[in-house]
Order: sequence, then structure tokens, then C-alpha cells
Amino acid sequence: MSSSCAVSTSVRTQLFNSVPENRFIAPTRPFQYHRSKCVMSRRGFAFTGVAAAGLSVVGSSSLATEPAQGIERLPFKPEGYNFWTWRGHKIHYVVQGEGPAVLLIHGFGASSFHWRYNIPELAKKYKVYAVDLLGFGWSEKALVEYDAMIWKDQVVDFLKEIVKEPTVLVGNSLGGFTALVAAVGLPEQVVGVALLNSAGQFGNANSEPEKSDEETVLQKFIIKPLKEVFQRVVLGFLFWQAKQPARIESVLKSVYKNTSNVDDYLVESITMPAADPNAGEVYYRLMTRFMSNQTKYTLDSILSKMSCPLLLLWGDLDPWVGPAKANRIKEFYPNSTLVNLQAGHCPHDEVPELVNKALLEWLSTSTAEASLQTV
Repeated sequence: MSSSCAVSTSVRTQLFNSVPENRFIAPTRPFQYHRSKCVMSRRGFAFTGVAAAGLSVVGSSSLATEPAQGIERLPFKPEGYNFWTWRGHKIHYVVQGEGPAVLLIHGFGASSFHWRYNIPELAKKYKVYAVDLLGFGWSEKALVEYDAMIWKDQVVDFLKEIVKEPTVLVGNSLGGFTALVAAVGLPEQVVGVALLNSAGQFGNANSEPEKSDEETVLQKFIIKPLKEVFQRVVLGFLFWQAKQPARIESVLKSVYKNTSNVDDYLVESITMPAADPNAGEVYYRLMTRFMSNQTKYTLDSILSKMSCPLLLLWGDLDPWVGPAKANRIKEFYPNSTLVNLQAGHCPHDEVPELVNKALLEWLSTSTAEASLQTV
């Protein structure tokens, strides 16, 4: 899912990168496919929800409540499922099923539990992995310098060390962008990518960032330290506010058009990681260092290096990342299939039966399936 909680509307808008809309909204249940071909180009990446709320973005759901719509749900385990050590850090992941490999990557502030309604269904035919990105979920809240490429490296190494076979990557929001850069980083193993309301923005790859003059003594020793203190105070308050269960539920209901899946299960899956002693510092680093560097990467620069089939599963009612972005990605990258859904930012949790059906259909008919079966 992505993030969003104590951040101004203007910041969210900038992160989600809106473009003029020309939307097609499918009926509530049915979905439509639009196929194409293959090619890709450069930069962009205003993380959908990335600025929105540090570890506080997913749904809220009742641990005691019955799974929505009677769909099988991944059991919630406070202790987590499986752990892998990566660069000295503990990484959490879930694995279920047998068959060709599919890896699910969550959005900003979420965890593998956000795929609660997708893992059991996909696992009936595939070996499904879901990983918690470093700094999120049940993975370690490492005090490192966060950059988009750190998650790319994590996913690439996870594929090499844990999965070890051809894989289709599926990502929501920040996880979508992570899936794209990982696909470019390990083309010999990633045979397909599915994006659900992905983060990222198109940009002018030829433009160079403005270079500031050399720092003055005043800037270095007075202005910058004061700025950091101010940021810490403000972001500290925002993090405290963002991790409150009531706040999480409120934000989720603003991006879930069908709020029936906003329950205690998901709220718990967010509040538990946010209670980690390092969570506040991780949030600060994400919101300052990572966010200040995210414009270095754009969708066109990544897509131009990709060659595998691409599926776009898009919630057209997303207040942050509307269907115009999906249309632009499809136009830019011909080897793509577009499925429009009447859902918000996290269609996999809001209308899981439609997402599961569309994903399974695409996997069974695309060249990704053939590639999965070749090894």
C-alpha cells in the first residue's frame, strides 16, 4: 500500500505526480484488458504515498473480524513468518505454495501482511513470496542511509539467495517502483512485472539539478543545524501522530473507496512495526534523505531499460495516483497490459478477488508464464 498520513496535500500531490487525466473506469466488478508490446525509457519517481506517513499506511482490520467477502486470508502472526539476514539486517518474508515463483512487494509503510487476501489464492498455483522491505513491517528498522536503490539491492539479493528461479514481481505503490528497478537490475531472473498504482514519475532525464554555491560558514554551522533540529521536531510529531490507530484508520478510509477491509488486522500490522525503538529515526531518515533524493530516478529512465512483460492493475479512484499515470506508462511501454479497476490506492486489498483474477489470467496467458516454466 503506500503511505500517507501526516503530510500536507501539496506534498502528496508532488509525490504522486499527477498528469492530465483521460480515465476509463471499468464497472465495479468486471475489468478490461488493453494489450501492447515492449520498450522503456527514463526517470521519475514521486513515490505514491511515500511522503505520506511513514510506518503508517495500510488498512485497518479486525483481528476477530471474518475475512472480507469470504476470501481466504493469510493468518496474522505477531512474531512474523520467516527471516533472512541481508547485509547484517533481519528481513522478514512469507512464502506459501508450490509452482513458478511470484514475489509480492508492499508499499510505503506497509508489510507483507498487506497481501493477506492475495497470498493464499495465488499460492494455489504458484510459489508465492512476500517480503518486508528494510525499515518496514517485521524487517529490521536499520539506521542506514535510505535511497530507492537500497530496496532494489535487497530485492535482487532476495531473488538470488532465497528464490533462486525465474520470478514475476508484483508491487504496490513504492513496491511497484522497487519491482521495476529490480527487474532492470536482474533481467535474467525477473520474467515479468505487475504494478498496482505504482509510485514513480516521468521526468526530463536530460535536465540537470541546480547546483548551489559552496556552503558558507553561516549555512554550515548555523542554518543547517537549526534546520535539522526543526525537521526532527516537526517530523517527530508527525510520526507520533501518524502511528496512532485512529489516524491510520482515518487515512486508510480516505484512500480505500470500499472501506470494508479497513479493519484491526491491518491497523495492527502497522502499529506493531511502528513501536520499534528505531522506527522514529527510520521515519526521519526516509522523510528527509530519501525524499530529498527521490527525483534522481524517473519512470522513463527505468522503463527504457526493461524488456519483460508488464501488467498494470490500476485503481482508477486513487486520490494520489490516478489512471492518467497508468495510461502514460502503457503508452510509453508497449509490452504492457492495462486493467482498470474501480478501487483506490491499494486495489489488492480493496478488491482482492478482482486483482487475483486479473493477475492469474495475465500470468496464464502472458509470455511471463512461459518464461516461468522454462527452468
